[in-house]
Amino acid sequence: MNESLTLKILDQFAWLFRLLKADYRSLRLIIAFKIKMDHRRVPTIMQGGKQRADPIMTPFVKSLLLYAFYGLFLIPFLISEDSYLLQMMIVFAIMIFILITSMISDFSFVLLDVRDKVILDTKPLDARTRALAKFTHIIIYMVQLTGAFLLVPLVSSLVQGPLFALLFFISIILNAVFCMVITALFYMTILKFFDGEKLSNLINMIQIFLTVGLFIGYQLIVQSFGVVDLSITIDWQWWHIFLPPIWFGAVFEMFLLNNYSLVLIISSVLAVLIPLLSISLYFKWMPTFERNLQKLLMTSHTGKPKKHWWSTLIGRIVCRDVQERTIFTFACAMMRQEREFKLKVYPSLAISIILPLFLLLNLFNPDQGFGGGLSYLYGYFVLLMIPNVVYMLKYSSKANGAWIYKVVPIENRSLYYRGTLKAFFVQLCLPLLSVLLIVYMVMIEFSLFLDLFIILVTACLFTVICHKIFNNGTYPFSASFSFSDSAGAVLVFVAMFVIGIFAFIHFAFTLIPLGLYIYLLVLLIANFFVWKKVL
Repeated sequence: MNESLTLKILDQFAWLFRLLKADYRSLRLIIAFKIKMDHRRVPTIMQGGKQRADPIMTPFVKSLLLYAFYGLFLIPFLISEDSYLLQMMIVFAIMIFILITSMISDFSFVLLDVRDKVILDTKPLDARTRALAKFTHIIIYMVQLTGAFLLVPLVSSLVQGPLFALLFFISIILNAVFCMVITALFYMTILKFFDGEKLSNLINMIQIFLTVGLFIGYQLIVQSFGVVDLSITIDWQWWHIFLPPIWFGAVFEMFLLNNYSLVLIISSVLAVLIPLLSISLYFKWMPTFERNLQKLLMTSHTGKPKKHWWSTLIGRIVCRDVQERTIFTFACAMMRQEREFKLKVYPSLAISIILPLFLLLNLFNPDQGFGGGLSYLYGYFVLLMIPNVVYMLKYSSKANGAWIYKVVPIENRSLYYRGTLKAFFVQLCLPLLSVLLIVYMVMIEFSLFLDLFIILVTACLFTVICHKIFNNGTYPFSASFSFSDSAGAVLVFVAMFVIGIFAFIHFAFTLIPLGLYIYLLVLLIANFFVWKKVL
């Protein structure tokens, strides 16, 4: 939405702001400034390459066009007439995922914006005008995002009839309010108990856990459905009532198919009640929230730094060279402290361990248990996180400090790569693979130890391969995140193909007598060679 158009639309509601006893002239000036700053900022979804200066196709406008493209994927579900409950659950699940993840990455810049406090607190503005300006800015952002994403699907829903389109339009509003307020109330609760540096770290972890939680939620929704006589049915469980996509899907099932079962009535009531209740709580707690936002202007560095004895001990074992051990310690510290690095990497780490466990659960049989067979090959899904993490090892929010590499007395450049890759493997990869190894042996059988140990050794070798593909010749943590190039995604897919080759070779050696022992020996020799000679 164009800036001037947004303000012209806002002018049509000037009477409402005056009715609410706000200084509309000052409010309009604040909104105009905030919109201009929004258009200059590069949204997270567009941070995939260098941005060219363009007065019309700004990064913000490009991000809206990208959301509009995502909205096209909803159209097949909206024009289908197989099952209103199923198709609308899928639509609203995708909608909630897109809206919440965009708010996770970008909404905090709107909701937790404290940059204007230093200026506005010195001006003769009443609290009501400032609060309404902030809320209006949030509404404008949500209208632009939701409109770009759902305008074309809303028009296409007319194929199902005007009643369907009307229900979809109302559900979009309720769903957007629900996503916005739940995110806001979440931050409000955190701000009440935490401040400064702890708050920033906690918000970072919440963003990671929420991304993983959305992935788990999709798995629960998929598991809720089954096919009986070529018709899709849902096996209702008590916990389904806590899944928001079911609330909004139930509205269509009830009004369009006249299905007034108790569970659908309860779900439909929640679809209306929860957003309205959440928005009332938002307005009630808004003054307290504004006061607590002052905490974001403060940073606290109290307390002694934590000692990470585990990585220190392992570092002494895997790094015999003193200089390499120093780089190992430095890389461990960077991976622990870099918030943006953790936000981009940790979700893939969590999903890489959750995915094979979900696949394993799908194999469960009440009579036969999990069984054996080829289930160990699911362990290779953990290796999917290695390309992404290794690729991100060259980026840092403190990339300006990369000049240190030129002045430290380390002549052997390969020590930088070796120490950093060992730090990644020890701190991130080894714990995940160890957890998977233990879980698989407990849930399936202990005899899988050899197969899973082979996967662990393969991961060690694959780490070096990914480094040669992605970061060969680039110092660790020496490039800014804003300059990450889009070619990285293509290279990650290439690395995923390599994982498939490793899995196939693993399976092929199981067909040979003592083949696994031979393959393990080959992998150990290969690891010794590449870590010593290739890096």
